[in-house]
Amino acid sequence: MECEWKPDEQGLQQILQLLKESQSPDTSTQRSVQQRLEQLNQYPDFNNYLIFVLTKLKSEDEPTRSLSGLILKNNVKAHYQNFPNGVSDFIKSECLQNIGDSSPLIRATVGILITTIASKGELQNWPELLPKLCLLLDSEDYNTCEGAFGALQKICEDSAEILDSDMLDRPLNIMIPKFLQFFKHSSPKIRSHAIACVNQFIISRTQALMLHIDPFIENLFALATDDEPEVRKNVCRALVMLLEVRLDRLLPHMHNIIEYMLQRTQDHDENVALEACEFWLTLAEQPVCKEVLCGHLSQLTPVLVNGMKYSEIDIILLKGDIEEDEAIPDNEQDIRPRFHRSRTVAQQHEGDGIEDEEDEDDELDDDDTISDWNLRKCSAAALDVLANVFREDLLMHILPLLKELLFHPEWVVKESGILVLGAIAEGCMQGMIPYLPELIPHLIQCLSDKKALVRSITCWTLSRYAHWVVSQPPDVYLKPLMTELLKRILDSNKRVQEAACSAFATLEEEACTELVPYLAFILDTLVFAFSKYQHKNLLILYDAIGTLADSVGHHLNKPEYIQMLMPPLIQKWNQLKDEDKDLFPLLECLSSVATALQSGFLPYCEPVYQRCVNLVQKTLAQSMLHQSQPEQYEAPDKDFMIVALDLLSGLAEGLGGTIEQLVARSNILTLMYQCMQDKMPEVRQSSFALLGDLTKACFQHVKPCIADFMPILGTNLNPELISVCNNATWAIGEVSIQMGPEMQPYIAMVLHQLVEIINRPNTPKTLLENTAITIGRLGYVCPQEVAPMLQQFIRPWCTCLRNIRDNEEKDSAFRGICTMISVNPGGVVQDFIFFCDAVASWVNPKDDLRDMFYKILHGFKNQVGDDNWRRFADQFPMPLKERLTTFYGV
Repeated sequence: MECEWKPDEQGLQQILQLLKESQSPDTSTQRSVQQRLEQLNQYPDFNNYLIFVLTKLKSEDEPTRSLSGLILKNNVKAHYQNFPNGVSDFIKSECLQNIGDSSPLIRATVGILITTIASKGELQNWPELLPKLCLLLDSEDYNTCEGAFGALQKICEDSAEILDSDMLDRPLNIMIPKFLQFFKHSSPKIRSHAIACVNQFIISRTQALMLHIDPFIENLFALATDDEPEVRKNVCRALVMLLEVRLDRLLPHMHNIIEYMLQRTQDHDENVALEACEFWLTLAEQPVCKEVLCGHLSQLTPVLVNGMKYSEIDIILLKGDIEEDEAIPDNEQDIRPRFHRSRTVAQQHEGDGIEDEEDEDDELDDDDTISDWNLRKCSAAALDVLANVFREDLLMHILPLLKELLFHPEWVVKESGILVLGAIAEGCMQGMIPYLPELIPHLIQCLSDKKALVRSITCWTLSRYAHWVVSQPPDVYLKPLMTELLKRILDSNKRVQEAACSAFATLEEEACTELVPYLAFILDTLVFAFSKYQHKNLLILYDAIGTLADSVGHHLNKPEYIQMLMPPLIQKWNQLKDEDKDLFPLLECLSSVATALQSGFLPYCEPVYQRCVNLVQKTLAQSMLHQSQPEQYEAPDKDFMIVALDLLSGLAEGLGGTIEQLVARSNILTLMYQCMQDKMPEVRQSSFALLGDLTKACFQHVKPCIADFMPILGTNLNPELISVCNNATWAIGEVSIQMGPEMQPYIAMVLHQLVEIINRPNTPKTLLENTAITIGRLGYVCPQEVAPMLQQFIRPWCTCLRNIRDNEEKDSAFRGICTMISVNPGGVVQDFIFFCDAVASWVNPKDDLRDMFYKILHGFKNQVGDDNWRRFADQFPMPLKERLTTFYGV
């Protein structure tokens, strides 16, 4: 055994001095401490001093010793691979000897240090660690047992995967049975650690745990009514996870588990109640939900409804007693980063409006500044999903409660009733309809309640019923609702402004052109809000304006509206610096406005276009610098470039051919060539959308680059990245229409991938439709190249295009299919019924396209003869038969 390491007294005093100074509140002192710590890291035995202070120097105060351990932890994180063997061995042995220190703070620090070393891939190189910690669990000394368990819990949290791999000789086979023994320990803290350790292995269905699943569940039940909240919380968490992975094992006990969870959801400890409330959210996703829960609905409903009241602490945190705060500047920490949703090109469907595949905008985020997830939100979310499972059956339990809540004299109770009404909107809509003529006017009245928190939740709830409001005669509900919501947009309370703006955006999406008669009135309010809003709500206001533009489209293009709207937007645009993240929502907003205003945007387009090109150029330049010299230059925020590309797309779409001279005078195509090869998928996604839009607007400038662009588009037809693949596919289709027969050299680069995508199971609708259209367009311009593959795609092609609306894209795609059928009629024979069905989906095709359909249908009929055709047509559903007879006489 090497002789024990001893610190040098003078060195030790120096380090203690440093540790003392680093606890000083003065920032310049802290900076110099940082520098000296960096310098000391050059001496290998510096880390020996740090562990010595933590574990051996009992004369020092605990905060200083703990700090020494935390600095050592940071060194382990940063430089562990450079520690000499002697140093790391000394640290490891000291840790294991002191895991049972009498001070909880020192035990915890040693535990953190052990786990940090373990997570540096050291579980393999420290084989005695786990056996030693497991052995220490059996110690008579409480501190040792508790310290070892604390360390084990952290290791289980950090290294769950490695623990369940062959690399370590499967230690869990010993550890899990061992943990289970401690469920019955006399100390609540130890019981809690034991469950928390096992809980780490539920979701991954770790085999060592699955072998002991029954004793585990029995032990959990035994702890169900433990006095210690932390234990009850861990029991609830375990049951929620087991519900996801081992429902089979819980089913026999389901009745009792539900009764138990009902009690725990009302636990006086809010953390336990929240953990238990998650159970209902998880249960709602299981197919057995309806069957196992229907008998308990009458008990569960009031519990969830009760959990939806603001607690007193919520109200304090929300400053619920401050009614007017519009003049108080925002705290910048409260402003969440916004995520820009890059452009995805999608088809319009039957019925109006584009379906959004990711429509998560109306989640319950009415009070998102509080700790994000709390009992109120969880209860509301659970009620929402259960309403979707039980539909009208939930109403018989909810309606009697609602009557009492909605008209309650106490505002907190009334507020929770309005939240309940919003939470059930989606699932119980059908059953609610008879009550809405009475409820909606009551809610519109609540919009002017004297309590700001009541006004704000009412905005949200009304937005959940916007669809119904819009389906009624406008004067009855839409007009009064809009009038009151616009007043709330100008509320003196910031939370109400925010809720009203979001609700108004939802109303805009539902009402679309129904809003046109009120445009002057709406713009008046939105423009006035510009001068009134603090920072955070300004960002939401941009969104409401962008959504308005999307919803009313070209109706916005009137001189008086442009006069109202553009000056404040351009003023903000001029105030913002290129580095300011507020540009994102403003650029998104302008992108919608440019698309809607079309020619009306011309006076503003030049500076906007220029700045977008500059933003792309700056970001690319910064990115190159960062790649070549990462120490000197930090990575740019590529969102600047993504949002700028999207606004350029909006300009191209809105201005069409008039963007030509701007493109001619800029290097945008060179920049796009770089963007199309960027590592970040969202950058590529946006650059492909822009390529498609510029191809439509001014192909003369795009054409010289096609030979460079096509191979890149081909390599991006990877359906793992849905949106990138979707936009690349769409761009290829647009390019082919412009190229015509000259597309021929490029077909081979893309056709096989496209055919593969259209035949993939579970491909999202948008991507399928764009793929089908692009295949059709390629076949239209180069039938000889594409027609031989007809049989490989005709069936999915027909099935996915029958649902989209008649439009230019559908037109060109069907012309392509007809041309290919005339080149290779054999390719369609086996799937001819699908072709018939797709033809029948057209409401009114152009005359020459109708002639093409006519020729193919009659050609097929003549080919097979009348009898065969009759037998064939007998398989058709009635409506299809009738349409084909009426329109094509077959």
